[in-house]
Amino acid sequence: MSGSSAVSGAAPCRFAHYFVICGIDTETGLEPDELAGIQSSKVKGENGEQQRLAMMDGENFEQSPLRRTFKSKVLAHYPENVEWNPFDQDAVNMLCMPKGLSFRTQADPREPQFHSFIITKEDGSRTYGFVHTFYEEVTSAQICSAMQTLYQMHNAEHGAGGYDSSRDTLYVSKALCLITPMPFMHACRRFLSQLHRAVTGTTAPPLPLESYVHNILYEVPLPAPGRSLKFHGVYEPIVCQRPGLGELPLADFPLGEAFNLLGVENLVQVFTCTLLEMQILLYSQDYQRLMTVAEGITTLLFPFQWQHVYVPILPASLLHFLDAPVPYLMGLQSKEGTDRSKLELPQEANLCFVDIDNHYIELPEDFPQFPNKTEFIQELSEVLLSFGLSANTGAPPRTRSSPGSTPSTPGRERKAVALRELEDDGRNGNLAGEELAVLELLQGNATLERLQALTKRTGVTVARVEALRAGVKCQGTEGQGGRTAAEEDELKNAKLNVQLREVFASRFTTMFADFEAFVIQSAPDLESWLTNREQMHNFDKASFLSDQPEPYLPFLSHFIETQMFATFIDNKIMSQWEEKEPLLRVFDARIDKARLYNVRAPNLRSSSYQRCSILKESAQTIEQRLMKIDHTAIHPHLLDMKIGQGKYEQGFFPKLQADVLNTGPTNNKWSHRTATAQRRKDRHRQQTEHLTLDNDLKEKYMQEARSLGKSLRQPKLSDLSPAVIAQTNWKFVEGLLKECRMKTKRMLVAKMGREAVELGHSEANITGLEENTLIASLCDLLERIWSHGLQVKQGKSALWSHLLHYQAREERLEQQQINCQTLSFVCRHIQMMSEIKTDVGRARAWIRLSLEKKLLSQHLKQLLSRQVLTKKLYKRYAFLRCEEEKEQFLFHLLSLNAVDYFCFTSVFTTIMIPYRVVIIPIKKLSNAMTTSNPWVCVSGELGDSGIMQIPKNVLEMTFDCQNLGKLTTVQLGHDNAGLLAKWLVDCVMVRNEITGHTYRFPCGRWLGKGVDDGSLERVLIGELVLPSTEEDSGRGCRTPPLQRSPSQIRRIKPTSAQIQEAIGEVVNTIVKHFHKPEKERGSLTVLLCGENSLVTALEQFFHHGFRSARLFQKTVFVWDFVEKAVAYMETADQMGDLQETTEPLGMTCQSLCRYVNAINSTSRSIGKDGKFQLLVCLGARDRLLPQWLPLLVECPVIQQMYEDTALLRDRTTVNALIGVLETLHDFPITLEASLVKGIDL
Repeated sequence: MSGSSAVSGAAPCRFAHYFVICGIDTETGLEPDELAGIQSSKVKGENGEQQRLAMMDGENFEQSPLRRTFKSKVLAHYPENVEWNPFDQDAVNMLCMPKGLSFRTQADPREPQFHSFIITKEDGSRTYGFVHTFYEEVTSAQICSAMQTLYQMHNAEHGAGGYDSSRDTLYVSKALCLITPMPFMHACRRFLSQLHRAVTGTTAPPLPLESYVHNILYEVPLPAPGRSLKFHGVYEPIVCQRPGLGELPLADFPLGEAFNLLGVENLVQVFTCTLLEMQILLYSQDYQRLMTVAEGITTLLFPFQWQHVYVPILPASLLHFLDAPVPYLMGLQSKEGTDRSKLELPQEANLCFVDIDNHYIELPEDFPQFPNKTEFIQELSEVLLSFGLSANTGAPPRTRSSPGSTPSTPGRERKAVALRELEDDGRNGNLAGEELAVLELLQGNATLERLQALTKRTGVTVARVEALRAGVKCQGTEGQGGRTAAEEDELKNAKLNVQLREVFASRFTTMFADFEAFVIQSAPDLESWLTNREQMHNFDKASFLSDQPEPYLPFLSHFIETQMFATFIDNKIMSQWEEKEPLLRVFDARIDKARLYNVRAPNLRSSSYQRCSILKESAQTIEQRLMKIDHTAIHPHLLDMKIGQGKYEQGFFPKLQADVLNTGPTNNKWSHRTATAQRRKDRHRQQTEHLTLDNDLKEKYMQEARSLGKSLRQPKLSDLSPAVIAQTNWKFVEGLLKECRMKTKRMLVAKMGREAVELGHSEANITGLEENTLIASLCDLLERIWSHGLQVKQGKSALWSHLLHYQAREERLEQQQINCQTLSFVCRHIQMMSEIKTDVGRARAWIRLSLEKKLLSQHLKQLLSRQVLTKKLYKRYAFLRCEEEKEQFLFHLLSLNAVDYFCFTSVFTTIMIPYRVVIIPIKKLSNAMTTSNPWVCVSGELGDSGIMQIPKNVLEMTFDCQNLGKLTTVQLGHDNAGLLAKWLVDCVMVRNEITGHTYRFPCGRWLGKGVDDGSLERVLIGELVLPSTEEDSGRGCRTPPLQRSPSQIRRIKPTSAQIQEAIGEVVNTIVKHFHKPEKERGSLTVLLCGENSLVTALEQFFHHGFRSARLFQKTVFVWDFVEKAVAYMETADQMGDLQETTEPLGMTCQSLCRYVNAINSTSRSIGKDGKFQLLVCLGARDRLLPQWLPLLVECPVIQQMYEDTALLRDRTTVNALIGVLETLHDFPITLEASLVKGIDL
């Protein structure tokens, strides 16, 4: 069959693949469409089929028969089949008429409607459908009498009037549809509109309708990239254009309308939700609006692509798909008069709900804003204003059929056709460029201009010049009837589209200009990369984030975790072995161009907004393409048809002749060209297959590699059997389990990486921000799991609803013990938090608190152990009722107990928390109690408790305080009153009673006058205690490192090399601390005063060779040396010895004396070691340490108090130390209030 082979050979390059007619099948008669009659808010219960039928009886039959929905059918489609785009009859029928057939009488409005749809295949490729729906008179007596009978039955029950076949004319909807490989929306809309006009006109069209359908199916090619194409409808030519290879891909849906429908800010917010792969539900009465907004948003994602379920028009029969526990972008048609509050959706925790008709959106909680959102909105608003559109929401009129759909006079039409044919003399000749040149030449001729003006006055026209001018104006002005305005409008739309898209694309070019530097290319070839895709780390997220401006981080840290970003990076990696993916090719070219014009160091990141610089240029490209038509398709012509068929009958779309429409011409130049190109491509593909790996295997790898945590793109529209629905749900269950495994593994590896660094291994690869993103993403996953297969939805959070059911049951059974480890205790605590206002917020807080307590897996296991409750709440196919998967899921969550999280403490910073303090004395050597009045002050990263008196003879107390964050220091002291005032304290334990985190603050020193260094108060530095059994939580801890006890230091006696190394390491750690983003730094106090801190290292340096212990004399401390040195300097200064020194030295000398005296005169009794600690901290803060050291070294006191071998007496070592300490001058060291209390400097 040569014909069909021509069809298949040409199909990839054909403008349209199918022409389809849907409507009523007069043979089967009226069939009620139960599925289309369902209102989404009613779908409840497990036995869906019975309920559907019951509802159909209840709801669909409540309505008058004219308002009910009936099954439509594909009446005809041409050609029968296209090899690479097989015709899916059920899907096309469902999407052409999503509501089924609708009936009208002469009294009802019957304007034609236009809408588009999209079919996404398994591999992500898309086919577009464009539908023109109109009403046609019903001529079948059988159908009219069936409608009459339905009305009689309805009236008997409800007593209302209605259709009467003797009096009324009955009309039924019919749809004409073009299915195309590319979204040329305007061109298809105009073609279908003209086809409909040909049927409704008072005179027959110039040619039989078959000629026009055959022409668009087989004789109109797709425009080549970067070219424009003119082809002919029934009455007027139609022009379309396709962007070049270096331009943004084709997008013909009017973005201006999407902005107008939602308003700029709302659209940017929905766009942000789409980037973060949330669930997005569009809601409108108008199918075309759903499509315009969905396509508009996905178009703006360039260079990224939506990777999940994408159904801009969700047919009524697929409403169960809203249950999908995956990210989706779906459009739901709202019934007239239905308000949002009546719409019950299975899950709303992570849903962005977009009510298009009412111009409002509902956003998920806790979602980050798009970077530079204000300036971005400003730039978009300016583009809209330059096209005369308001940046605020303004409701546009309801979408009707395209302009010019009203029948015009036949005489004018014939004239227009004749003029067109004259103008396009040569049919396929491409004259536009020549004409433009001639016109420019003539317009530049002054004599001719004068002649023209003269002829105009006398009423004569220079026909050739007028015709040229008309021809160059693209589609001319002869058509009258407002056609030029329509085309102007189309051009304006195309220019507005491209300028708005350029603003979005420019944001991504700026944000990801250096993304390539962070791509990790670790595989030697494609095969090994595809095989190990899941285990590979492809993008250095931590380094990328550390290179970004601070304000961008909340958004970027979420975005780089999405599937669309992962796929983008995959495409980048694969481009080293395969041809670049088209979007990536365009994006890379833009980045290269931006680099040429804007040379900047990649690390000097700026958050200042960069406006798009190519708006004018991009609009001009489009205008020029439309001015100069590159190709004109063959005109429609008479076909070899049987005489007498396809007779014109006004108002009725005729039955077309299938034999002429099922095969294309075999002599088409471009069809042969395409077939040859296709053969060449096939040969090339086969060669590459032999070189790499078997294509089926590769495709399998690719599908698996790409589907990390992702499920199907679009539900099967054709087969809705229970088996298919079950299989779809099974896919979801598998997808959720896989996503859980990936997420917990990522959280664990990232967190362990960081903890390894804190233990001194390699570099960190997670930041607090990134950790928070991963936890937020875990919360979202748990919400999706708990929303899957719900019987009845209660509240916006399925997880919180389940917890409340469980809690109520437990309380009824009176099983709640007062134990902070129980699930109900955590629930009650969350309920008491007035800061959280919503169920979704409470569920997230519960997850965070359980995770911080290391009880998440245990709590969820406890929750799911009540099987009666789970069965009551969930359908059989739900994830939570799949036993094996549920066990694996809990096991993955259990693995998170291996690391410490502070995800509750760090997020809920303003809540009140009860703390318990226990003081543990060393009883063998001192009194367990003290007669003096002890006090304590607990400090954390978020603040301190203030000084609190401890009741006498009590070693334990509790207090409530606003969240202190991670605890850092405890100040412990007493007033030295009474006989037994001396107190030897081992450590202080502090426990956060909500999260269960316990901190240990080692002391190992005396508090009391005349003992140790005479200190009455000490600042203790904390460490988190690993959880142990309840009884020994206080005493069972390992012995304290006696951090600042001089005797301890002397006993260890580190070598001079070890001391110098320790100083280098601690300074290095402080420098690293400041190189982290501010929110990630943690406590500086620990680095200054804790174990292995700056103070400890300098104490060791000063203790080296120090003559501290004297026989029969009291112990001498380093502070004694500092005091003696200062006393010497002050005496020397009074005697004038320091007058001769250089001025800076004198100033330094004064500063040292001032600081030492201020520390000595403080009201605090902090002891000599405490004073030395304070001097080091203040010197580091005020950048004075390196200046003070030479003074102490030069002071003669050093010879009395230090051995000759001491490090402090070695000039080279001291100079090296000064050099190391000077590196801290670049950083702003701020000291915790607990350290500098009472010091006035």
